[in-house]
Amino acid sequence: MSDDSLVHIQELVDSAMSSLKTAHAMLRELTGVSDSTRERHVIRASSMASGAPVSGRVVEGVFDGQNMVDKNGQTYPVPANYASKSKLVEEDGMKLTITDEGKFIYKQIAPVPRRTVLGVLIQEDGQYKVLAEGKAFRVLLASVTFYRAEVGDQVSILLPQGGDAKWGAVEAVIPKHIAEAAARAKVSGETEQGEDGELSPALEK
Repeated sequence: MSDDSLVHIQELVDSAMSSLKTAHAMLRELTGVSDSTRERHVIRASSMASGAPVSGRVVEGVFDGQNMVDKNGQTYPVPANYASKSKLVEEDGMKLTITDEGKFIYKQIAPVPRRTVLGVLIQEDGQYKVLAEGKAFRVLLASVTFYRAEVGDQVSILLPQGGDAKWGAVEAVIPKHIAEAAARAKVSGETEQGEDGELSPALEK
């Protein structure tokens, strides 16, 4: 395939994306329905654009908790295992490289400031979520499986420091039976804290 053909195909794709974006905007105006979270991701992705010549093989975007969204609103699937192990947080800036063989290679390039919150793992509408700060944050099934978490376990998740996130990245899991045992021991006075901060059985005096 000649270079002219590749350029023409790229122009057609860009034109189609632009038309689709315009159609979405018109639909939002007619229906009054707008996904503010997605719009925020698109705006952040637009601000990340490097301005370098488009080669058609490198795309920059923002992680939305499950996928990568570029400045045109196009969605690219991010492998759940990669997102889970890398502890990607919603609104993290990413770069996708598409090789000549069609392989997708993702890289985190602009992580957002994070904060950690502690909550409880629940299952709602067939999806795993962490209930924290009075809100249910969605978490990846791959993360729940990796940590072997169960409903009722205490889970610490990473959230973007600013903004209203819908997804959390699992950082650690405290199994339900351990949390309950620690709570019972604390209430009954069966443990005492040493100088090193470790809990140990209290000795009769």
